[in-house]
Amino acid sequence: MRTPIALLLLGSLTLTLTLTLTASAAPPPEPTFRSVEIDGNIQIGYGLALADVDGDGKTDVVLVDKHQVAWYQNPSWKKHVIAENLTAHDHVCIAARDIDGDGKAEIAVGAEWNPGDTVNSGAVFYLKPPADRTARWEPVRLPHEPTTHRMRWVRSWPDGFNLVVVPLHGRGNQGGKGEGVRILSYRMPESAGGEWTTRLVDDSLHMTHNFDPVQWDDDEPDEFLIGGREGVFLSNWREGGSFLTKIAGDANGGAGEVRLGRVGGQPVIGAIEPMHGNSFVVFSRPESGGEDALWTRKVLDDSLVDGHAVAAGDLLGTGSDQFVVGWRAMRGGARVGIKLFTPLDDKAGAWRTSLLDDNKMACEDLQLADLDGDGRLDIAAAGRATKNVILYFNETGE
Repeated sequence: MRTPIALLLLGSLTLTLTLTLTASAAPPPEPTFRSVEIDGNIQIGYGLALADVDGDGKTDVVLVDKHQVAWYQNPSWKKHVIAENLTAHDHVCIAARDIDGDGKAEIAVGAEWNPGDTVNSGAVFYLKPPADRTARWEPVRLPHEPTTHRMRWVRSWPDGFNLVVVPLHGRGNQGGKGEGVRILSYRMPESAGGEWTTRLVDDSLHMTHNFDPVQWDDDEPDEFLIGGREGVFLSNWREGGSFLTKIAGDANGGAGEVRLGRVGGQPVIGAIEPMHGNSFVVFSRPESGGEDALWTRKVLDDSLVDGHAVAAGDLLGTGSDQFVVGWRAMRGGARVGIKLFTPLDDKAGAWRTSLLDDNKMACEDLQLADLDGDGRLDIAAAGRATKNVILYFNETGE
């Protein structure tokens, strides 16, 4: 027979256990974002990068537009045009990151965008900054492959930061067939007047779309994920070169956008299928089958129209990442916008979908960073048909 004290202790333990289980099962908070349009007069808004351009400790927004390269100064968001008309055809991609530790971003641009010309198109520029970074920057033309399409500053092996450039097509290709896409890594010279050197990263794929520098393992260099017509691949730097591991195949048309998130401490890859496609899917590491096994695919949304942007990060403060997905509906008539996909368990088995923007953002690109210094990730997006740049300030939990 239990004494009153024992019963009291047992009841207290039961109540504590119940409260603990209830708290652990609490759903993630509902997202709340405040949108601010900082430019309503862009042409296409091909690409965004978020970095501190002027060294004031605040994250600025860098835009590559059809004929301009500009940055918007945090917190006034004043626009500074730093380059124009680098080539006859459009500018198409941008990379901005502090690679030398001085607190100010280095910027590179891809241009001469003409995807139908797989022989003579493409251009790569490093923009050399003046003392006044709001003034025009000096373009330094670098060697390039045709159909320059995406670029990022990547911490490479064995020589620090390099600029990695991924074309859309292989040289001379038609319909994704022919030569492999030559992914190049560019090494900046130590002196301003020195010669840039390039190294071939990979040339085994035939039509790529986007890539994501990631920290996949315990070594210092970045690895990166590549999305293309042939699927999703991990490029891992090792002594002697870079090696590809296939994550997902081409059974569903391959992948356009690809980003790495972590759910319950485990990697989960978000992708849009196929290129410019209608489906947002996630891939989880298989429980069996070894390192060569393709990852488990789960469709979270098949209603996108011309999906074109994915980002991953813990915007809600749950300890796991969410995926932000934008679409642009270039093929006419459909509503455009941005959605947030939130995992509801540590196994990435159940997900919640939240509409963050309904028809104000025909999303060409989006990026995540803490733009207002409150410790929460915010969203910056550029819209093609809507011709705007919008910041979405994270007010979740307020």
